[in-house]
Amino acid sequence: MPIKVIPSHPSSDGAGVKIQRTHGFQNNALDPFLMLDEIRSDNPDDYGAGFPSHPHRGIETLTYMRNGGFVHQDHMGNRGEISSGESQWMSAGRGVIHSEMPLQKDGFMHGFQLWINLPAADKMKAADYRDLKQSELPWQPLGNDNDNIEIKVMAGHFDISGTRYQGPLQSLPGNAAVADLRLSAGTELMIDDLNSKTLLIYVYEGEITVDGKAVSVQSMVKVTDQQELSLSSPSAGVLLLSGIPLGEPVAHYGPFVMNTQQEIEQAISDYQQGILTD
Repeated sequence: MPIKVIPSHPSSDGAGVKIQRTHGFQNNALDPFLMLDEIRSDNPDDYGAGFPSHPHRGIETLTYMRNGGFVHQDHMGNRGEISSGESQWMSAGRGVIHSEMPLQKDGFMHGFQLWINLPAADKMKAADYRDLKQSELPWQPLGNDNDNIEIKVMAGHFDISGTRYQGPLQSLPGNAAVADLRLSAGTELMIDDLNSKTLLIYVYEGEITVDGKAVSVQSMVKVTDQQELSLSSPSAGVLLLSGIPLGEPVAHYGPFVMNTQQEIEQAISDYQQGILTD
């Protein structure tokens, strides 16, 4: 029953935004996911400059805000704002050029961006985008009259203690599922239907115990080759990520994720020539 704890590390991106990053590019360790960034600060110097216009190819992103907000604008003419409890999905496909800038000049900012790998057959498809507002992302109590555990599912589904909880986004690469899970007062639950899937659990508040193994804040747990999983905590907030590994080679350079170095060089050349999104 392999359970591996993967630590995150401080980093920066965009125009100097401070983030906590967990990634698996070198050995494709998070397949079908690639990277998870967490922004958490009440200092506007840490996030105020945002992420000015930049390109992507070969990935999908899911951005989720717990506090604060960002505005997305892209070459397709999309403009969307998300704030506390809301999410944005983007499929870069062949190419997208976009910016993500903070909606606030001060105050507490807390959110995540997840990178999901596109399979080789879909890396050159047309780009796409969607906002997910609070009305589509309700908190759901787990079980009957259980106020100690709540889940907000953005994508896919999770089977927990015999009940399926589903989100508005479906058909992500690797049948990816993404949810925010809040536990309190010594709760315990079972996550089912993990056959052939990778399960990642990122702790953003408190601590959890995964099948008897303690996991602290800003750490990710990777679980594989298991049918079900016991999760308990006195109090915690975690992101749940589940997906079927693509099992494809990964070539990565900055905002581009392809299958070969030659494809990376083509993406760079296309961007330099102004034809990335054609």
